[in-house]
Amino acid sequence: MIERITIALPSLIHRIGREPVKLAQSVAKQWGCELKRVRRSRNWGLTGEALQVQSFTRQLKAMQLTMSKAEFAYLIKKLDAGLLNHADKLESLEDKLARFIRQEPNITLAELIHLTGCTMTEARTARFNADAW
Repeated sequence: MIERITIALPSLIHRIGREPVKLAQSVAKQWGCELKRVRRSRNWGLTGEALQVQSFTRQLKAMQLTMSKAEFAYLIKKLDAGLLNHADKLESLEDKLARFIRQEPNITLAELIHLTGCTMTEARTARFNADAW
């Protein structure tokens, strides 16, 4: 159920420079993401799981604060905008199930499975945990 997402970063080197891109590539690799050029164009893309991309963005924000430079501002802005399109993937399955059960206590297991794509066992476990509260 873990899906990789891709966020387009057009003209990345022209906007922030080669050295910051190299630094961002190494940081992306640490978080399990891949920052690379799209074929032979001047456009770039970041690929990774949504939670990994979110962690990478947080790291860039922290680096920008410590460096007191705005060299990652464009990259951070694009990543934040790209993550908005994938907000549903930023929540774990357990949290999503618990949220649905809290919102609608009478939701059926079939509806939970349909909404989240979980298994029957996961839906039952979530229902049991919600009833325990």
